[in-house]
Amino acid sequence: MPRSVNSVASKARRKKVLKAARGYFGRGKNVWTVAKNKVEKGLTYAYRDRKAKKRDYRALWIQRINAGAREHGISYSQLMGMLKKANIDLNRKVLADLAMNHPAAFKAVVDKIKK
Repeated sequence: MPRSVNSVASKARRKKVLKAARGYFGRGKNVWTVAKNKVEKGLTYAYRDRKAKKRDYRALWIQRINAGAREHGISYSQLMGMLKKANIDLNRKVLADLAMNHPAAFKAVVDKIKK
């Protein structure tokens, strides 16, 4: 008796992977075995880089806050320590935005904690 295979499901699975591989270069977009590997690797990178993106943004915010703080004669670590001591709960994203786009407001925060 011949082997029973579910060709409908197999074709759907291949179609799904080849659809995800659209836009890839060379055989990566239309050859099943190559596309499958490329899509799998791409999904691995996507998972990894969703975590890395958070780290990258935090590093960027710290650099911007540090640049803004040094304009007022203090370092990033001193600024963060003083903020904590003064019970001012501004996160790094907000502080970075203030330092970059609203220098007057950032100066007001620095002046408040220097007292």
